[in-house]
Amino acid sequence: MKLLIKILAAIGLGILIGWFCPSWVGAVFNTFNGIFSQFLGFMIPLIIVGFVTPAIADVGNRAGKLLVATALLAYVATFFAGMLSYFTGTLSFPFLMGGEESLAGIESTAPIEPYFTVEIPTPLPVMTALVLSFMLGLGIAFIKGDTLRRGFDEFREIVQKSINVAIIPLLPLYIFGIFLNMTVEGQVMTILKTFAKVIVVIFVLHIFILVLQYCVASFFNRRNPFKMLKNMLPAYFTALGTQSSAATIPVTLERTIKMGVDEDVAGFVIPLCATIHMSGSALKITACALALLIMHNEPYSVGMFIHFVAMLGITMVAAPGIPGGAIMAALGPLGTILGFDQQMLALMIALYIAMDSFGTACNVTGDGALAVILNRFFGKKKPA
Repeated sequence: MKLLIKILAAIGLGILIGWFCPSWVGAVFNTFNGIFSQFLGFMIPLIIVGFVTPAIADVGNRAGKLLVATALLAYVATFFAGMLSYFTGTLSFPFLMGGEESLAGIESTAPIEPYFTVEIPTPLPVMTALVLSFMLGLGIAFIKGDTLRRGFDEFREIVQKSINVAIIPLLPLYIFGIFLNMTVEGQVMTILKTFAKVIVVIFVLHIFILVLQYCVASFFNRRNPFKMLKNMLPAYFTALGTQSSAATIPVTLERTIKMGVDEDVAGFVIPLCATIHMSGSALKITACALALLIMHNEPYSVGMFIHFVAMLGITMVAAPGIPGGAIMAALGPLGTILGFDQQMLALMIALYIAMDSFGTACNVTGDGALAVILNRFFGKKKPA
């Protein structure tokens, strides 16, 4: 919540100061933003390797039908949520934004140039990092490589420490510079109006996806879906407060067992889904990405978003347990598949973090529905 307050303050101050700041102030922040964005690009493949590799290695070691079924169901649910968000956006966003001028058509003042730039080449292309993570993760699981596993566990800690110390604390300053620059260029009001509309659509979507998930689950345990949802409300509100799927596991587990799910099934599915089931995050990121493409008058297609959502479901696996972890992992596909530039990535970060708790709550609450479905096939308890 402290990060959210800082992000909102950064947006407000960026807009306020942008109306009257001298050009040299804008140049200073543009210089910082250029260096920060280069470092962020450098970190993206390291985030993928650091988090996906140990996650795949851990999943690969837990062989069994329940593992395969849980991973497949979680991925399908995440992919479905992302594509539902895309199709909803293609139908609603052009109508909602019909009265807004695209950013490409706004006449702006001359952009403020940075004093200097620093090039930081990425160590790996994003797709190379993703394929390498899968190869290493599956290889570690297959050979039972304890040495490599410990090494990648330590590497993950280094990457997470870098995010916590060097990226998250500087994000408000980075977003302040982006909004200051957009105010100077005359784009900020269009963006804020669009943000408000997108947030409303996303909130409605995340309620709809939860109702749909529990309606599907009701076919497997013959319980009222709305009563099941009511039962999961403590987990939902815990996730709203903590913004962490992992921190909510004890509450999610207790409420899931109360729905009649076998304790062994719940004890396996809930902790695993806390890292691999990302329906709420996928629908948020997809909707925001589509809105920004429409705002910038950039082309998009079903095939492009199928590719994007398919990769998104993989890169968000075991996203770091920090506010905005999923969007950090998603920066790679956003840049390589959708072609987002520095400003668009910054807007994605700001918009995502502003709604981070709702996405986490959607992920966590949906875990209970997946557990109910899997219990029908792997549980010892009969549906009540």
